[in-house]
Amino acid sequence: MAAPAKRARVSGGSPLVAPCPSPRAARAPLPLPAGSSGGEPEGDAVAGFLRWCRRVGLELSPKVTVSRQGTVAGYGMVARESVRAGELLFAVPRSALLSPHTCSISGLLERERGALQSLSGWVPLLLALLHELQAPASPWSPYFALWPELGRLEHPMFWPEEERLRLLKGTGVPEAVEKDLVNIRSEYYSIVLPFMEAHSDLFSPSVRSLELYQQLVALVMAYSFQEPLEEDDDEKEPNSPLMDYLRMVATQPILEGHEIFNTYGQMANWQLIHMYGFAEPYPNNTDDTADIQMVTVRDAALQGTKDETEKLLVCERWDFLCKQEMVGEEGAFVIGCEEVLTEEELATTLKVLCMPAEEFRDYKERAGWGEEETEDDSLAITDIPKLQESWKRLLRNSVLLTLQTYTTDLKTDQDLLSNKEAYATLSWREQQALQVRYGQKMILHRVLELTN
Repeated sequence: MAAPAKRARVSGGSPLVAPCPSPRAARAPLPLPAGSSGGEPEGDAVAGFLRWCRRVGLELSPKVTVSRQGTVAGYGMVARESVRAGELLFAVPRSALLSPHTCSISGLLERERGALQSLSGWVPLLLALLHELQAPASPWSPYFALWPELGRLEHPMFWPEEERLRLLKGTGVPEAVEKDLVNIRSEYYSIVLPFMEAHSDLFSPSVRSLELYQQLVALVMAYSFQEPLEEDDDEKEPNSPLMDYLRMVATQPILEGHEIFNTYGQMANWQLIHMYGFAEPYPNNTDDTADIQMVTVRDAALQGTKDETEKLLVCERWDFLCKQEMVGEEGAFVIGCEEVLTEEELATTLKVLCMPAEEFRDYKERAGWGEEETEDDSLAITDIPKLQESWKRLLRNSVLLTLQTYTTDLKTDQDLLSNKEAYATLSWREQQALQVRYGQKMILHRVLELTN
């Protein structure tokens, strides 16, 4: 999988933020030796895919196999024998990657590039997918045969809105999904559909569908990768064959029989369920985070005021922080399991909102002259008990306000998780949402304990 960044101000945003040059098989774009599919019901699809891999020149290690057996979900890549760290698993020629540059309408997409520009940058790739999906003779047909069923994708964007809000309210996922859906609809109706209608000879009515477009967005979000930047020209060897391949190597030893995964990167559970449709069970995700919306800290500060004058002072300080780009109406302070990922922003915000009026005037004046702050504004989790009492009080009140945004409390979720029989009766979506909520609440409750 791709490894999207997680750091700093990770509040709900659109997945449509960067182009992904080519979709790829979820876990296993590797051919098997002839006859090794084991006569499984899906053997024909696997065999066809493997023949395609050999035909396009995909190089693979004989130490891996492709199967549904021994995998977490669907088709997967499994080690046939132990693999050492650093060993090549496969190398894919760039010509085999499905991208706007390799599809059968590449020339048209290039000529119309100006008209296909969008916020996401994904329109040319998605149009390439839409065209190749309906083309019976598409070179990528064997690859499509191993795709998951598009109608059974578990991303929250496909959940009914009521279910999404009921299960994920407070986690940041409903807001992120709503932004996605707005952007997808806008992109589809303003750019994609007009383009397909203008070239109706290339796009059959079967692919002119917002529902299908949304499904392909989710698939690209979960099953694509961003091609790495090339090295500096002076570091390349002339005519090096490696320049024409993308290589996958093992980053750690892999035991025989184990499934092989690409990393999802440092991602919180809310990001995993948003982008991939699943969450890691607590406490496995050491990269989990909880967000405190920046405006929530402002609201907590306003709650602590005694009169209109004090309210105006808080608003003045908030406006100052906005101009300093420390806070924003849609931003969030991100708290991890062991660290505050937005430590500078949170420390500065607590300091400015809590400092005496005269001290704020001096602070604001120094900032106006562009003077640099010399003090250390770092804020690690272990530093929270050492904060000034006013800072801790504001932080605590902000956490309490954040916890009120969830539909359940920590004990309710804890009881469900600790009762195996009750947990087993939950649907897949209910289980995944529970893991997301619980992980976030555990982080927030730890902050509460540290502010006592």
